[in-house]
Amino acid sequence: MIYGNAPLYFVTFCTYGRQPLLAFDFVHHEFRKAAECVSAADNAVGRYVIMPDHIHVFLRIGTCGRLGLAVKCLREAITKRLHYDQPGLRIWQPGFFDHMMRSGESYAEKWLYVCNNPVRARLCANADQWPCQGEIVVIRW
Repeated sequence: MIYGNAPLYFVTFCTYGRQPLLAFDFVHHEFRKAAECVSAADNAVGRYVIMPDHIHVFLRIGTCGRLGLAVKCLREAITKRLHYDQPGLRIWQPGFFDHMMRSGESYAEKWLYVCNNPVRARLCANADQWPCQGEIVVIRW
């Protein structure tokens, strides 16, 4: 568990042209491996949802960490795996959206919205059924 005053961010990054490249078990596996590495480096990857064309993730960045570097690491792991099957494919839209969480309440509200994305997109009937989601490190507010 990660505690302390390190900032907590809600981050979204999207595929180029919103291509549905991400909601697969092999992508989920690569994301989790990269997230564990990011979490071992004074950061924490908390809850996340991988949608077909974008990823929502909560990241707590430690004193030695950088948000852009953490996102880059997550993206690169997925890129490497996707390029194995489709070399040269343009995968990511430039940049990413980030929002610093200001309270535990906003964290809980944002997670409730994010975890229901697959339901709103009609990919599953219940948020718990979506296989491309999880939590690497429990982040307490």
